[in-house]
Amino acid sequence: MTDNSPRTELSALGEFGLIERLASRIVPSHASTLKGIGDDAAVIDPQGLHQVITTDMLVEGVHFDLAYVPLKHLGYKSVVVNLSDVYAMNAEPRQVVVALGLSNRFPVEAVDELYEGLLMACRNYGVDLVGGDTTASRSGLVISITAIGVAKKEHIIYRSGAKDNDLLVVSGDLGGAYMGLQVLEREKAVFTQTGAQPDLAGHDYIIERQLKPEARKDIITLLKHLDVQPTAMIDVSDGLASEAMHIARSSGLGVRIYDDKLPIDPTTYRTARDFDLDPSTCALNGGEDYELLFTVAQADFEKIKGNPSLSVIGHMTDAASGYHLVDKHGGLHELRAQGWDAFLRKG
Repeated sequence: MTDNSPRTELSALGEFGLIERLASRIVPSHASTLKGIGDDAAVIDPQGLHQVITTDMLVEGVHFDLAYVPLKHLGYKSVVVNLSDVYAMNAEPRQVVVALGLSNRFPVEAVDELYEGLLMACRNYGVDLVGGDTTASRSGLVISITAIGVAKKEHIIYRSGAKDNDLLVVSGDLGGAYMGLQVLEREKAVFTQTGAQPDLAGHDYIIERQLKPEARKDIITLLKHLDVQPTAMIDVSDGLASEAMHIARSSGLGVRIYDDKLPIDPTTYRTARDFDLDPSTCALNGGEDYELLFTVAQADFEKIKGNPSLSVIGHMTDAASGYHLVDKHGGLHELRAQGWDAFLRKG
């Protein structure tokens, strides 16, 4: 939306008019969606499967900055981060519910742009938007999304299922989203101080990792194709170290991660060095990569060995061994969770 775009105040439609406008764009695609928007509640038939339910809230000024986050990208990301949690349970997402808190600085056209991203994510992942809520907000934009998924009981994977000596595996690469955020924050500061237009050349990959991440549905499909059932799984939203420790604690185990095994994209590595940051620290603690971190039995190593989408980065240990990072020289360093924590955020 540009400064010259037409502007329709939310008050011109009212809450119910806005809901009708948004609902008119939604067509359910799942047979399990018996009733979507239009009644007091959605009606969903789990079709004999176990349901998994997750919710995330994104708050302006805490989780995103509209100075550099396009509304369409924000809508897309807000859905994806919830779907990532469903995939981390080895389940299939089918429905989402969206609640918005809107201040009067947002015109109808801005909400349309946000919803364009929401619906694009729903289409890309085959998910029905079945309801939600809208309300006025005095603190900027607030987005709350609940995702509902299904799986057979025996296919659901918890954080607590890892076993001693299981391999620790991660999809994709790490640290890119964090470095994309550093570039965006730097260019915002330059623009604020000098008025110079942002210079984002060469940073396309890491900026997309931050603004428009993807949930790793493909990894769930890959693991089924390889006939590999993870023993524990979690998505990397708050940082690799934090997530590995979640699995270890939930499973009553320790964990070792090997620094030289961390998958780091060359652009991420180079940008971290440009910012005088250690690339491994960015990979361990950056967060928002939305990769899948999981454990598998040693017997499954041959099935995943050499796969370009997967990296074996460590293994589980007995609880007494604790949580450690093994450096490139074999030294042990205590692993600490230094990733994202909204309640530790200053300001």
